[in-house]
Parts: sequence; structure tokens; C-alpha cells
Amino acid sequence: MDGTTPEIKRGRKYDQVVGGARKVFMAQGFEGASVDLIAKEAGVSKATLYSYFPDKRILFVEVAKEECARQADRALEVGETDLPVREMLTQIAQKMMVFLTSEFAHRIFRICVAESDRFPELGQEFFLSGPNLMVDRLSEYFHQACARGELEIEDVRMAAMQFQELMKADLFIKMVFNIIDKPDPAEIEKVINSAVDMFLARYGTAQSAT
Repeated sequence: MDGTTPEIKRGRKYDQVVGGARKVFMAQGFEGASVDLIAKEAGVSKATLYSYFPDKRILFVEVAKEECARQADRALEVGETDLPVREMLTQIAQKMMVFLTSEFAHRIFRICVAESDRFPELGQEFFLSGPNLMVDRLSEYFHQACARGELEIEDVRMAAMQFQELMKADLFIKMVFNIIDKPDPAEIEKVINSAVDMFLARYGTAQSAT
């Protein structure tokens, strides 16, 4: 890449190409995912693939961005927006943990870390479309909760980053280093409850305690 990202073509086979690439990247990693394999998995010609994504790195970034954006949106999709803050945070945490304990999240994380020295834009794009996007979504909710008197936060972005990191306690790092494969529900619930308790101990108000 030359530092500029070309505009991505979004034609009728865009989803087909990205879907095929996702499967190959997950199975082969970035380096092992050849254009031939991706085109075959997607059911398109190499010429068609290149017409959408002239660079494999651009395709990988797009795969990661789309999935991370979906997960960030899903984490703050709740049926009721006026839930008590503890219940809301617990629901957000549960959805975050679905992603953080997924095979996709760990494969993408490992690929971005492994390739970040050679292709720093991969890590940068992953950060912007993953962790940073989640911080943006959480910050919006924290602003609303503060306005309702449920939370008291001076720096909502810092609080959003802290909440996100609390969700990675214990299980995430163990999965990254293959110490455990898949945590059981009780372990996940323990992380969630501890994260919410600690967050509210720091930023909760008398109103959030009721």
C-alpha cells in the first residue's frame, strides 16, 4: 500500500467476496490466505476479486472492519433504552463477551498483531473499527446515563476504555495464548459481574444503587 486507501467497489458480488475471504483468513491466517484460495472460496474469478479489492490487505481490513462494526452495534442493541444502569451494563457486557470469546475475535487479534510490524495499517484499521468503535458506542451511552444521574463520570472515553478492558480480565488473555479453548458460562458470568461491580463502584451514583 502507498499510504492511501483506494475506494472500495461495492457491487453485487461484494458480500460474496468478503464472505469467502472471511472463511479463508480464519482458516489460513493472513499470510496463508492466497488470492487463489479466496477467489475459489468466494466462487468468483481472480479478475472479479481484484476489481473489488486490488490489495489483499485492503480485503483483510474490510473483513475485520465489517465484523467489528457489527459486534459493536450488537453490543448496544437492547430492547429497552431506559433499563436500570446495572442491567444495561450487564446486557452490554454479555454481548461484548460473545465477541471477545469468539474464534473470530482471537484469530483477527492474532493476525493483526503478527502483521502489524510489516503492515501497520492493519493494526491501525483494526483499532479504529474494533476497540475504538466500541469506545465510541459506550461513550454515547455513558453520556446519556450521566445526564440521567445514573453515572458520574468526568472522562467518558476513559471510562469506556476501562469498561472494555475489564471485560478482558482473565479469560481473554488465556484464550489468546491458548491456555484455554472456550470458557464455560460460569466463568464468563464471573467476569461480567465483577466488571459491572467494579465499574459501578467507581462511577455509580446513589441512583444506580437502587
